[in-house]
Amino acid sequence: MARASVTLRVNGRAHTLELDPDTPLLYVLRNDLQLNGPKFGCGLAQCGACTVLLDGTAIRSCVTPVAQARGEITTLEGLGTPDRPHPVQQAFIDEQAAQCGYCLNGMIMTTAALLARTPSPTEAEIRQALAGNLCRCGAHPRILRAVRRAAAALRR
Repeated sequence: MARASVTLRVNGRAHTLELDPDTPLLYVLRNDLQLNGPKFGCGLAQCGACTVLLDGTAIRSCVTPVAQARGEITTLEGLGTPDRPHPVQQAFIDEQAAQCGYCLNGMIMTTAALLARTPSPTEAEIRQALAGNLCRCGAHPRILRAVRRAAAALRR
């Protein structure tokens, strides 16, 4: 394990860390930066629980080496605040679009990326965007309503 100095820009702040450049970004976000939005789910980029935005694009942080995370990283904590939630976060709250909540990070971050590039997505586009985010609780109808609500709020 060769250690190197790596600088990450996360939620608007620069962090310089000494670590193995092959370390998954998720581990650095959670363990070194103490950010709990992205979750460890499968470790194989198949469930979406670890989703963060890299320059506005949703990526799976569990399989992204920290050395490849060049650009602005946004986690759930950087999207909005408890006092001023991002419109996507507020829509998920308003629609009560969570049950156990484990998938919520991935659903919200994927939705934020979708709405940034497609302000008025069709139902098919919403379903396609969220297809890679696994939820076993059955909150899908509320999640879809939350995405539509967030899209409307962002268009105002």
